[in-house]
Amino acid sequence: MTEARVVAPGDRWRQLAVLASTVLLALVPWFSAAAVAPLIADEWAIGAVETVLLTVSVQLGFVVGALVVAFSGAADVISARRLIAGGALLAAVANAAFALLATDLATALPLRALSGAGIAAVYPVAMKVLSGWFASSRGLAVGVLIGAITLGSAMPHLFRALGALAGLDWRMVVLAATLPCLAAAVIAVLAVREGPMATPASRLSLRMARAALGERSVQLANLGYLGHMWELYAMWTWVPVFVAASLAASGDVPAAGASGVAFLVVASGAIGCVGAGALADRMGRTTLTIAAMALSGSSAIVAGFLFGAPAAIVITVLVLWGITVVADSAQFSTAVSELAPPGTAGSALALQTAAGFLLTGVTMVGIGLLDPGSREGWSLAFGVLAIGPLVGIAAMARLRGRPEAVRMAGGRR
Repeated sequence: MTEARVVAPGDRWRQLAVLASTVLLALVPWFSAAAVAPLIADEWAIGAVETVLLTVSVQLGFVVGALVVAFSGAADVISARRLIAGGALLAAVANAAFALLATDLATALPLRALSGAGIAAVYPVAMKVLSGWFASSRGLAVGVLIGAITLGSAMPHLFRALGALAGLDWRMVVLAATLPCLAAAVIAVLAVREGPMATPASRLSLRMARAALGERSVQLANLGYLGHMWELYAMWTWVPVFVAASLAASGDVPAAGASGVAFLVVASGAIGCVGAGALADRMGRTTLTIAAMALSGSSAIVAGFLFGAPAAIVITVLVLWGITVVADSAQFSTAVSELAPPGTAGSALALQTAAGFLLTGVTMVGIGLLDPGSREGWSLAFGVLAIGPLVGIAAMARLRGRPEAVRMAGGRR
């Protein structure tokens, strides 16, 4: 009997705690540059679009890294704990090098991309490990893991808020984001274990991906996912800028408090992830995703018109947006895994992820090109983001009406 099969009843929950902690800590460098973007822009004399490229490069590095892992079958050759630890270590070293060595975009962008490539070996592999531990309660478990990703993405804003109180410059704030990532590598090596239902990693096959993407139901699930991604990362990138400008216009919160509010807004998404994960199998995939996108898209539109309004009102709407913008994240990939022909889901999901993260770069840069700065500008910018949920809702409503939708969530569509 192998070690993977000798498990105590509570082992899967302990392993979920290990995986969630690892992912949370490893994701901290992702938005480390975005959290200090105004400080970098002042020092390097660059504009908003150029500073956004510091995060877009992480997205691109993640896409390349994820495709390399999927094409090479690295997860079959290297143990999950070593692969996750190696990815976290690469992300940490690249983030530290960015803090200590970067002097302009030319030197910064490759280092940011390397951080993204390292993270590509962390949370997709952690998701595979998770599936080996959970047959029942998987929706809740995935929700916890996505919640950890959300909290990790929010942490740099908390670091920026604390750094402002301590009088630290942006390089020290970014460098501080390296330490959690190093801790993630240690935790992964010491504590991550494959579960009793572990299966070989799926290599990316373009032939298999085409077979899956030929299914109309898979196309609709992917379109829903792309609508979700159109909004999500651009929201996480630009809401801190909006918060700082809106609070400054209202004068209700000191400028130093803007980063704390940004942390609250992004981190609140963890509530949505865990709640949606617990409800997904009961409500059905299309019901949950349509409800989440309706709320997030509406929040986006309302938030833009509230620029400069009293802080309590703005923060309330933004927290609702933060909760709902990521709540449905796991449901699109779960839907594809249920709808794709046997043996094709892994390849379809690899391409889905790559397409989604590439699309995020378009909206992140696009919002910058709109140059929001007034109530009218932010209303237009956030209105553009709301297009994604609108398209996603239409796609999931169409999917709900198809007969094969009964394969999702035990027939709950």
